[in-house]
This record gives sequence, structure tokens and C-alpha cells, in this order.
Amino acid sequence: MKKCSFGHGVTTGFIALFCATLAICWGVNERKLIKRKAKFFQQNGGLMLKQQLCSQRGSSENTKIFTVEELRKATNNFHQSRIVGEGGYGTVYKGELADKTEVAIKKSKVGAQSQTSQFINELVVLMQINHMNVVKVLGCCLETEVPLLVYEFIPNGTLFSHIHSKGQAMLSPLSWELRLKIAAETAEALAYLHVDITPPIIHRDVKTMNILLDENDTAKVSDFGISRLIPQDKDGLTTMVQGTLGYLDPEYFHSSQLTEKSDVYSFGVVLAELLTGRKALSFDMPEGDKCLSKFLISSLNDHRLHHIVDSAILNHENMETIKEVAIIAKRCLEVKGEDRPGMKEVAKELARLTNIMVKKQTWEKVDFVSGETQNLLGESSAPHCLDIESGSSACITAGYNSMQSQMLMPYDDAR
Repeated sequence: MKKCSFGHGVTTGFIALFCATLAICWGVNERKLIKRKAKFFQQNGGLMLKQQLCSQRGSSENTKIFTVEELRKATNNFHQSRIVGEGGYGTVYKGELADKTEVAIKKSKVGAQSQTSQFINELVVLMQINHMNVVKVLGCCLETEVPLLVYEFIPNGTLFSHIHSKGQAMLSPLSWELRLKIAAETAEALAYLHVDITPPIIHRDVKTMNILLDENDTAKVSDFGISRLIPQDKDGLTTMVQGTLGYLDPEYFHSSQLTEKSDVYSFGVVLAELLTGRKALSFDMPEGDKCLSKFLISSLNDHRLHHIVDSAILNHENMETIKEVAIIAKRCLEVKGEDRPGMKEVAKELARLTNIMVKKQTWEKVDFVSGETQNLLGESSAPHCLDIESGSSACITAGYNSMQSQMLMPYDDAR
């Protein structure tokens, strides 16, 4: 009995010691994890960001500094199935926060620890952007080695996929009316970044992959991973050349001088894609046609525009507007930045063309409805003869004319 009691006591002691050791190890690891997160938070400028948000009136209410646990839960620990986009600058995950808000979480590949102050300043500016055609930055997480950015989630994919993923059941071809609307909205967003906020922001990577479409096909400019703020006392700045081949401003490429006109050039390539349905670079094409910007300009110079327009949008009714947009694209693609229009001017011109198209569609719809109404009432257009007590007959047309006027009155007002 004594041996059994002794053995039972030893076993219980070992179990208790094992549990205590596990608890100690867990506690040590937890403290290490807390210290590690605190170290990254400070290293990534967390305290500086908090101060900046407090100093900016209203910013702290609209933005949030997320914990890494919140974002892990939102993405199922950054599971591969949650990846919705990957590029040279990082990976984007779709997440769902505790309040069921859908978000996009960008995990960059490269940190910029030597430029923490600049990163925080730029982040604060991005958080204050409030434009319906710019993806909203909701907040960030600074508890990881590389800061994570949290954006609103845009569900309908990229403009690139809608233009170039032809034949996919989920993506129907974009009409010319919708392409023009998307172009006008994108131009408006870039004009806002260049002119309407202080300090101005140069996106530096304008391309169809960075233009998202929401459930209503509203354009949203995204991915400010390499964007730069322009100091108020300067027209541009000298910086290491970054961007995407095919969209890259040749003047910026050769001089390293970044200005708003670099975004204008890239936007010209986007217009060329919308017009032709071709990619910015087509390596399977003949040497002179590989670069879309050069291909569009040479086609315009040779009066061959109708040969290169995407067949999905080419028809007689669209051709005049297509020509005008092609001319805008050509101006944006001028080699010298000083010869290109500003985004404000481009946005104004595209808005004008969009309004003309909307009015034309409204008139066509009104004419169609009016015609249908007249057809339906056509049999009643003959005079109605009514017998009067005197035995004579009176032809009454006033009743029908009055009815027709009342039915068409809303359409006349609309005109």
C-alpha cells in the first residue's frame, strides 16, 4: 500500500511539475510576443501615428490602429484562400472584421524602417482622403515587422480583368458608355489627388490593375504603395524610378523627375486600353506594335483608328465620342510632360463627353417611349363621332388630344 501511495504521489508530482513548466513556458512566450509586438509598434512609428491622428481633427474618429489579432481573425490567420491579389509590392487578403465589415488587408513585402517618419506622414494623408472614386484607407496595423494597411473591400475586381478576361462567364464585356464613365471617374480621382488636397499626391502607378470596380461599376483608384507626396514649395521631386512597364512616363524614366504629368501619361495608356481592348505591352505583336501607347499614336497619325478600336464597342453611334477620347489619350501620351494636359483638364473633358452621351441616351429613350405610346393609341387617333339628340353627329377629337398631352407631359418636362 505504501509503495502504491508513493508511486501515486510521484506521478501526481510529475504531472503538477509538467503543468507548471508549460504554464511558465507559455507565460514566457506570451511576454516575448507582447514585447515583440511593442517593439514593432514603436519601430513602425506607432507613437508618432497616434500623435499625428490626435493633432488632425476628426482623423482619430475615421481611422483605426488594428491589433494583429484582429486581422488574423479577419483573414483566418492570413490563409491562402483569402488572397485576392498579389503583386511586386505585396499581397492583398480579403477579411471580415468582428462587426461583419469586409476589408482588404495589404501585406507589403518590403519594409521602409529607415523612412518611418515619411511613411507615417503619408499614411495620415491617405487616411484623410475622402473621395468616392478613391479606395478608402480604414486603418493600419503596426504590430508586425512590416506594417499592414486596411482598406475598404471593393467586390467587382479590377478594370484590367474586365477588359482583358474575355470569354469568362462571370465578366461580360464593358459597353462604351460604361468605359467612358469609368475613365471620367478615374480622371476625377486623379485630379482630386493632384489639385484638391494638400500636399498633392502623385500616384506613380496608375494602371488598369489599380482601378477597382464596386458592385455598381463605380471606379475606385487603389494601391498607393509607391505614391509620393509633393512638397508645397515644389512642382516635383527627384526619386528612384518606380512604376509598371508599359505605363511608365518616358520623361520620368530618363530624368528621374517625378511630377503630376507622370500620372497623366499613365492615364493615357489606360484610355488606350479602354479604346482598343489591348494590354499596355503585347509581346506577341510585331516589334512596332508591342507598346500600346506608340501603337495608338501611330494609328491616329495614319487615320486608322477605326481599325484598332475594340470590336465590342465599335459602332456608328459611338465613333464620334471614341475619336474625341482617342485625341485626349494622344495628348496625355505626349513625350514631354509640359505638352500634356493636367488631370483637371482631362477630367473636365471626359465629364463633358459623358454628359453628352447620357443626354443622348435620355433623348433616345424618350423618343422610343413617345413612339410606343403613339403606336398604342394610334387606333384612337381618328375622330370619334357621337350621336347628339338633334340627330346630327359631332366629331370630337379634343378628348384624345388631351389624353395624349397628359401622357407625354412627363417626357416633355424631362427634355
